[in-house]
Amino acid sequence: MATSSHHHSVAHGDATVGIQPAPLPLPNFLGSVKLKYVKLGYHYLMSHLLTLCLVTLFVITAVNLSQLNLDDVMKLYTHLQYNLFVVTAISGAVVLGSMAYLMTQPKPVYLVDYACYRPPDNLKVKFDFFIERSRLHGGFNESALEFQRKILERSGLGEETYLPEALHSIPPVPSMAAARKEAEDVMFGALGDLFKTSGINTKDIEILVVNCSLFNPTPSLSSMIVNKYKLRGNIKTFNLGGMGCSAGVTAVDLAKDMLQVHRSTYAVVVSMENITQNWYFGNKKSMLISNCLFRVGGAAVLLSNKSADKRRAKYKLLHTVRTHCGPNDTAFNCVYQKQDDVGKIGVSLSKDLMAVAGVALKENITTLGQLVLPISEQILFFVSLIARRIMGFKTKPYIPDIKLAFDHFCIHPGGRAVIDELKKNLQLLEEHMEPSRMTLYRFGNTASSSIWYELAYTEAKGRMKKGNRVMQIAFGSGFKCNSVVWEAVRGVRPSEGNPWADCIHKFPVELSV
Repeated sequence: MATSSHHHSVAHGDATVGIQPAPLPLPNFLGSVKLKYVKLGYHYLMSHLLTLCLVTLFVITAVNLSQLNLDDVMKLYTHLQYNLFVVTAISGAVVLGSMAYLMTQPKPVYLVDYACYRPPDNLKVKFDFFIERSRLHGGFNESALEFQRKILERSGLGEETYLPEALHSIPPVPSMAAARKEAEDVMFGALGDLFKTSGINTKDIEILVVNCSLFNPTPSLSSMIVNKYKLRGNIKTFNLGGMGCSAGVTAVDLAKDMLQVHRSTYAVVVSMENITQNWYFGNKKSMLISNCLFRVGGAAVLLSNKSADKRRAKYKLLHTVRTHCGPNDTAFNCVYQKQDDVGKIGVSLSKDLMAVAGVALKENITTLGQLVLPISEQILFFVSLIARRIMGFKTKPYIPDIKLAFDHFCIHPGGRAVIDELKKNLQLLEEHMEPSRMTLYRFGNTASSSIWYELAYTEAKGRMKKGNRVMQIAFGSGFKCNSVVWEAVRGVRPSEGNPWADCIHKFPVELSV
């Protein structure tokens, strides 16, 4: 490509003065560089820095060894013979250290399979049906009915969520027997699908953890399962109650700890909530919100510490982080089961809930970030902290990019406001929120089991590839924020009983604002 220059002259009396045109500005090289690729390159370099250093060290060592002649090798051998005791001691120390390290490492825990309960179609509840049944009950005044209608319309729920049989009756019959039936339908429905798809012999299950916050009968829910499936007599069972929607992660964490103690065994976790006896029939608005959001659902999860199960497992458990804000009175009281002024029992949701959830989320992510964030992000965060706290620079704190640590997110669908707030706080994209929004729309808030419906959605969409990392995070009364991290050990296909199997082609749906 040829270039040309132009020279202009202007006459001033007897002299002619040449005027050179102003030089063209240099191109904006910074603007021409896509900074996101620079940042990706930085992350790649820092993430593989140790590997690069080891490769460099190996190459240097190999070059030096290749330059040794036979005399050098004989001298080295003689030197080692004269220092045999030292060589033996060092070798023994290395062997013992390696054995101690391997013995103290936690045993891998694998998620072999899981199943989510899908209620029968006759339990679906449209908004108009919901309001009609509430009106026919006679316990709600017009203000309470209108409030529930508005909450439903803004909640993010769709028209195909499920309520238990007892609440479809006129009048509703929230009896103990009806509550037991709901629990049996949910637990046995999920477990039946799990045992069918996994092919496990129920006698091989040595650990059983069941969580349900608001319904804890005697005999316990775990005993109902033992009796139904005739599980072994020395099975170790646990029943977690009153722990809210984050109890599913708590149950997984407990099962993980048990699998560190008991070798070569299976653990089953059942997560659910019971609505039948916990429907609020009063008119206090802070206690009516739960009626509009919570729906029937449950999940059963099969965990194993057997190395042979790695080949058929879906995921490997990497981390669990539990954050408890109970010492703070505001946090403790923001989700509270109580009686209203006329003695009606329900769960009250405080106006401080979102603020409390934000604090709990920050504490949980701060702890989790140290375990999962690439070293590149941790360095940037540390440098930012030093600059602000020690050197006094007035700069904004560096917020680590959590998206670099995970490929998928299963965020508890506590309601549209909860999902929006977590998207904002974690700086996620709308595509990351899709499983949460679609689960809320299709199944509602199924409490502690919701995160499993979200994982099932991701699988049904064919998005889970080998090596993908997924974070499940949920909030619970008390107040708690719990998270768990899984890694796909293979490309995961949806199980036969996937709750989205016959409708996944309809999603995602467009939601009104």
